[in-house]
Amino acid sequence: MPVEFLTPEQRSRYGCYVGEPSPEQLALYFHLDDRDRALLEPRRRLHTRLGFALQLCTVRFLGTFLSDPTDVPHNVIFTLAAQLSITDLTVLDRYRDGSDALRSRPRNYAGVWVSRF
Repeated sequence: MPVEFLTPEQRSRYGCYVGEPSPEQLALYFHLDDRDRALLEPRRRLHTRLGFALQLCTVRFLGTFLSDPTDVPHNVIFTLAAQLSITDLTVLDRYRDGSDALRSRPRNYAGVWVSRF
């Protein structure tokens, strides 16, 4: 995406989290609805479910994927893990270290995150 028209500060903030999302942002962008849960259903392993949910909600919130899909604020991880009933957050290390992150990228779900708004 061209970013020449952005100020240096805006460029440094583009495509990354700047602090933790507010409770309102968490409710709007990081709530897993029935459609999201249907996308998560085929992912059986806890680390793949949480990692996929992180990517899905990150692209919904930022409009882009992160190079490290697990480089997100803690309140995002806690919010999604709670919705998925995942209590052991160390499973995310397995997602980061494995190739699941690339294989499970929600590459064909752009219409899903756009259509919610």
